[in-house]
This record gives sequence, C-alpha cells and structure tokens, in this order.
Amino acid sequence: MEFQANIDELFQAQSHIYKHMYHYMESMSLKCAVHLGIPDIIQKHKNPVTLLDLASQLHIPSSKTNSLERVMRILVHSGFFNTTKLNKNQEEEGYVLTPSSALLLKDSNPTLVQTMLDPALVSPCFSLSEWFRSKELTPFETYHGKSFWEYGNDNPEFMNSLNDMMASDSKFTSLIVKEHKEIFQGFSTLVDVGGGTGTLARTISDSYPHIQCTVLDLPQVVANLPGTKNLKFVAGDMFHSVPCADAVLIKSVLHNWSDAACVKILKRCREAIGSSEEGGKLIIIEMVIRNDKKDENGVAETKFFLDLEMMLLSCGKERNEQEWKKLFMEAGFSHYKITATSGLNSIIEVYP
Repeated sequence: MEFQANIDELFQAQSHIYKHMYHYMESMSLKCAVHLGIPDIIQKHKNPVTLLDLASQLHIPSSKTNSLERVMRILVHSGFFNTTKLNKNQEEEGYVLTPSSALLLKDSNPTLVQTMLDPALVSPCFSLSEWFRSKELTPFETYHGKSFWEYGNDNPEFMNSLNDMMASDSKFTSLIVKEHKEIFQGFSTLVDVGGGTGTLARTISDSYPHIQCTVLDLPQVVANLPGTKNLKFVAGDMFHSVPCADAVLIKSVLHNWSDAACVKILKRCREAIGSSEEGGKLIIIEMVIRNDKKDENGVAETKFFLDLEMMLLSCGKERNEQEWKKLFMEAGFSHYKITATSGLNSIIEVYP
C-alpha cells in the first residue's frame, strides 16, 4: 500500500530527517566545549560569563567570537548551559552552568565526553552497513581490523582513559549504594567482580565497615593497588573463578559480553556464593530495558543508544527483563528481584 502524506506532513518529515542527520553536531559541540574547558571557566568566573569574556578567557580571535556564540547557542538549546540577564536594566546576558555541565567539570567527570567521543569509538559507526554483510563480529572490528580488546591492548593510553571514565561512572553507582542500604544487609563478605581500581568497593567498605570487600580484576588492572583493613585486591579472571563470598557484586560488566560469555561469568559467580541455605546472592548493577514503554522517552532513547554502543564495540548488549531471566536460569540461579533506581541502572538481586 503506497504511503500518502499531505504537504505539512512532508515538511515535518523532512525536518525530522534533517534533525537526526545532523544530531552529531550536538555531541561534537559538547566535545568542543569540554575540550576547551568552558564549564570550568564558567564555574571559576563566579558570575554569569558574557560571550566576550568567554572568548577572551579562551584566547579566541575576535573574528571567531560569532562562531563561539553559535556553538554555545546549540548547547544552551540542548540544556548544557543556560543564559541569564546580567542585571535588570541591561539586555546583555551571561552563560551559567546547568546540572549537566556541572557534571563535566574537570574535577567531577574529567573523561566522560572525551573518551566516549574518541574517534576510535565513533568511527565504527561508518562501517555499520558494511558490517551487516561481513563476517566480523563487530563494526569496531570491521573498521579497525581488530577487536575492541585487541585495540585496547595495542593502545594502553586509550584503555587508561576508558578505565578513568569507568571509575568516574562508579562514583554515580556509589550514590546507589548509599541510597539502597537494604541491598547490603545480611552478609559480611563481598567480591566486586571486574571492579577495576576499586572506586565502588571503597564506597561499600567505607559505608559498611562490617563487610570485608575483595576486588577481582585482571593482573594489569589491580597490580600494586593498596588495600585497607576491609578491602583487598585479587588478580584473576572472572571466566575461570571468582573468590568465595556471601555476596558477589558485578557492575557494568555483563553488557560488554555475549549471552554465552555472560552465562560462563554467572556460573562462576554462582559457584562463589554457595547454596541458598547459606543466604548468598549475586548483586548486578546494570540497565534493564523496559518493553512496557514506562521509561520516560529520554531515558528509553539513552538506553537504546547505549545498547547500540555495545553492539558497535563488543558482542554485548543492554538487556530487557526476559533476557536477563534467561541468563540467570541457564547459569543455575532460581529467582531474582529487580529494583529500579533514580538513574539509568537497576539493581538486580539474583539468588541460587
């Protein structure tokens, strides 16, 4: 059946296409602002920053001041900055931070935008259609000629940046840990699988001193990291074994892997926590895609984007509840409980 549209619908469709075709302008403008340090300049200025003051502090030639204004206009429209009148009697405005740009200050989240908009991670998008007809496992491999993990091994500076970003992300998860105290009651030992440099585990050990925490990660990640009275680091491979504990925690790890790989990891976690009579459990902090459309539109879209990011880089994915359930059952668990949080992630408690 041929689709029919009136003139208004055609122009709306054209605008819709153009909007999404040029959506990258927003992310590239954001990267530019972070790279130039604009959030920090506004923060240090104490008062709203005029365009001319901002250009001056950035040492931008006067011929490019209008171009800076055009970039800032996009970022104001997108909610990364705001403008306010300098006083009641003047038309002149100044830029101020919003909650989003406050998160991009160098001492708050220094690597998030720069890392995720690194050309190495963005470029595989250009191979997406080619990848569908190729034999490579990921678009990343189609574009770069090697897997994401191989690329990381060959580019340690890139991986260090990625690890720093994950550590920053763990600060947000730390808020979840403090907000949901009930999750961390009833056990005295915990293993953080793939816990990196221990940002999240330190929060848990500080917030709940009665819990003995162990961080499990690869030797090159945990080498020479100092422990504390109730925190230690263990080098190992989560595919081979996980140290025994009352509870096992795994955050933002499983979405990096295929279903088959996840089942292997989950089986090692299942072995580590013993039987249901012993009260052990697995705690997963990851996204759950909602099929019932109850996610607010912006949140749903963000989850879909992150799911495609996993598809581009690895064989992983963001999963809905039925997909999570299938993995748990195959790994030998009996039941689970999902608790929504204020952010993108949910807490999933899984029981043997």
